[in-house]
Amino acid sequence: MPTAPPPAPASPWRALAVALLNLSGLGLGYAVVRRWWLMGVCWAATAVLLLVALPADPDGVPGAALVLYLVLLALAAAHGASVGLRTRLALLPSALIAAVLGVVLLAVPAAGVVLYDGARDEATERMLLDRLDRADALVAKSGKQDFASAEAGYRRALSAYGALSDDHPDSRAARRVPDRLRAYYETVAAPYAREDYCSAVAPLKYLRTVPRTIGTKDLGDLVGWPDDRLATSLYSCAAASLSAGSEGWTTQFGELLSTFPRSAQAGKVEPAVKSAVDKAVASVGGDDPCAAVQRLDGLDTQVRGLPGEQAGVADALGKDADRASRSARSGGYACGVHQYKDGDFADAVTTMNDFVRENPHDGNRTRAQKTAIAAEVAQTVPAAGKHLPTTASGGSIAVTVKNDSPDDITVLYTGPVTGSFTLKGCASCTSYSLGTTLGLGFKPCSDSGRHYPQRTIHLPVGTTYFVHKSRTSTSKTPASDTARLTPGYIYTECAYTTTGLAY
Repeated sequence: MPTAPPPAPASPWRALAVALLNLSGLGLGYAVVRRWWLMGVCWAATAVLLLVALPADPDGVPGAALVLYLVLLALAAAHGASVGLRTRLALLPSALIAAVLGVVLLAVPAAGVVLYDGARDEATERMLLDRLDRADALVAKSGKQDFASAEAGYRRALSAYGALSDDHPDSRAARRVPDRLRAYYETVAAPYAREDYCSAVAPLKYLRTVPRTIGTKDLGDLVGWPDDRLATSLYSCAAASLSAGSEGWTTQFGELLSTFPRSAQAGKVEPAVKSAVDKAVASVGGDDPCAAVQRLDGLDTQVRGLPGEQAGVADALGKDADRASRSARSGGYACGVHQYKDGDFADAVTTMNDFVRENPHDGNRTRAQKTAIAAEVAQTVPAAGKHLPTTASGGSIAVTVKNDSPDDITVLYTGPVTGSFTLKGCASCTSYSLGTTLGLGFKPCSDSGRHYPQRTIHLPVGTTYFVHKSRTSTSKTPASDTARLTPGYIYTECAYTTTGLAY
């Protein structure tokens, strides 16, 4: 039987050629020495690597797979060199040509690496563009919600834009971020574009914080974009609330004056406040003067709380507050009259007494005093409050009021003439029992041996309503009397107290 051909003499060139051909990853070195199954192993390893690597992924080939493949290539080159050292070549005429071919074929894996890196870069670009699209979609979705609900979405989108610019500044996605930020600002500030100024305040304030997340290079002129819009929104929202008498305007005007003190919008604050004071002052003479007075009181306090960095603004606002305060005090008279006419006698008493105390030189002070007296009488005798009291005094009919009570009393009366006075308690008098006052022969102030504190006043003809109030015990209910005065008679009023009950 035939014998195997003798081994070829050792040739380093053949060893080098086989090693270089195997480094292509195609096992061609094994092909030229007829080791077909080993070539198949090389093809299989390369195929597995391609299956793992393709399609290209931003993360690249798994490190373990790449290391294992390189180890296999190194082993294939070393083993091929060992085999080729003493094995004659097939398919190629010389070792030199095989070596040159091996060097040329090294371009195959090198080109593969270059192409793969390009594909990987493109995959990364697509991934980043997908992130950009998701951020855009989040902005669009958030733009359909109110800002309170949308703020979290806006912040996530902004974080995505910032990450693209900071982490991948040379990517196509990063180059598109500035345009996306302009659309972002316009979406967040959409309430301002709709002239919904109160709703625009919060999103515009938020936009002023964006430079903390995004660099000014990407923002460009967007850095100051919200400022004028926020100033306009603060002014417009506050002015509308002030005009409507709603709450919150002081906070917004305060923010405007503090944040943008030299803006054109800040210059409109004092005229708006002055207009509101003028309107409230005019309302004192309207259908609801009490509401106008309350409004002026509120304006006085609220305006004084506004900041004023510029001296002229602060001085003007102070004058507006002073005017509101004066008008509120003087408007108390109109309010008390309104309450009196509406039958709110208890409120009228309080309002008129406050007016008298706060306005010592007002021309209505005397009538306010008499209205307070009449209102107090009307609380016990409602008929006394049918007409406002006049400032008239005196009359032709003498009425003597005596005090048959141990308590000091205040006598109030109203009718054609209104007034009040006090009587000291009767030192020798006592309270009567209820049974005594109900007896047929009961006549207070009839003991000729007693000295009853008394006072005589002169009243005109007509009906006068009297109320006697204890100044010693506030728990006793006032007593009342209605006197129809006609000429030719002497009238006496007598006050007394009963045990356990009032007069």
